[in-house]
Amino acid sequence: MDSALALLAALAAAAFAADLWLDYRKRSRPHIAAFATGMTMFAVATTAFYLGLSFGWTGPLYRTFYVFGAILNIPFLALGSMFLVVGKRSGHTMAVFLGALTAISVTLTTTVAFANHLPMSGVPHDVFAGGFGPRLFAIIGGASGSTILVVLALVSVFRFWRKNRRIVWGNLLIVAGTLAAASGGTGLALGEESAFALSLLTAVTLIWAGYRVTSGGRRLVRSAEKPVTAHQPPM
Repeated sequence: MDSALALLAALAAAAFAADLWLDYRKRSRPHIAAFATGMTMFAVATTAFYLGLSFGWTGPLYRTFYVFGAILNIPFLALGSMFLVVGKRSGHTMAVFLGALTAISVTLTTTVAFANHLPMSGVPHDVFAGGFGPRLFAIIGGASGSTILVVLALVSVFRFWRKNRRIVWGNLLIVAGTLAAASGGTGLALGEESAFALSLLTAVTLIWAGYRVTSGGRRLVRSAEKPVTAHQPPM
């Protein structure tokens, strides 16, 4: 069952990433690029997760799953929200810090030795040694990224509460998806692995739905704010 759920999550994440990159081709905005990068990482991580569950874990497979799934994907999704909600200056500032986080975490995750053997089946946890290593950066990336996503989504909820309820509901779906991913990661850290694959599928489904609903709402706002010209009759 976990393998099937992981495969569904990987396929959904890949489709969502493709959807985002198509959006970026139409409108080359930094927030779309950040969202697309984060969801591409999510797709890579869930694919590695599926392969590990189905065919057995190897060192490179687990390291790929860990760096893209446990550390980097949520912060890159949060970067997209920073660009979209706060602005380009704040987004570029966060991108600098995220670049440093990426460089350090990739280096550590690919070089730190395993403290425990990879299991023959199931979801690995507590594989890396504690202290200044991948586990610390997973905590930093997951906690800070989830917090930024949730806070900025709630900012959008209050900002558009009276103006556009589609944006409100879309952001609430994104909050729910972020919390689903965070709860799955927390459960895994506590040794509860049975619901992790389901949390991944739930997270990508809710975040994708939230993005689509929110994007539609923002298009309505832009259309309403577009100035009337001589060739464009008023609605």
